[in-house]
Amino acid sequence: MQSSMDVETVSSQTQNEPGPLPLKPLFEPLKAHEMSDGRVQFQKVNVPPHRYSPLKKVWMDIYTPIFEQMKIDIRMNLKARRVELKTRADTPDISNLQKCADFVHAFMLGFDVIDAIALLRLDELYVESFEIKDVKTLRGEHLSRAIGRLSGKGGKTKFAIENATKTRIVIADTKIHILGSFANIKIARDSLCSLILGSPAGKVYSKLRAVTARLAERF
Repeated sequence: MQSSMDVETVSSQTQNEPGPLPLKPLFEPLKAHEMSDGRVQFQKVNVPPHRYSPLKKVWMDIYTPIFEQMKIDIRMNLKARRVELKTRADTPDISNLQKCADFVHAFMLGFDVIDAIALLRLDELYVESFEIKDVKTLRGEHLSRAIGRLSGKGGKTKFAIENATKTRIVIADTKIHILGSFANIKIARDSLCSLILGSPAGKVYSKLRAVTARLAERF
């Protein structure tokens, strides 16, 4: 009787022991076209009339990195006068489409291809735009002088701000576009706003030197 009881207790213990767990499933990472259920995604960038000729000249410089490196299809719609971008089956990342659209848009705003292409390479770059009237309402001669102060003689002031803040600036009539990282755009914008408000270039330079020295210490 005793022996049969022992057998039962042993068998019940073996039943309660957990068996080996199933292997963890391994899933392949989703491709860009699979994330959107296989749907092709589009982006369109309008071409302003004054950028049509420059676009023709540098078309291959824009086309090559977008098509070959970012794996995005690009074409120029001559009828609608806009650049059209779309994802492909072999596009490695869905964010490439937005990066390419930002790159083309930056060129349309007036940035050089070699500067705008940084938007494809780096993630933390942005383009910020504002108008002179957003800072101060100026008309006639006052507006012309403000634009002159921003550029300086032969573009000297603009280049000094660009080099000090590691940004790129485009002054298109009363619109100002700045390409750079978030912190650097802020410093460049503050300097440009001071010039618009009437500060002499020398005062802006000395303030820039102090700010950039502080930034260099921080990093």
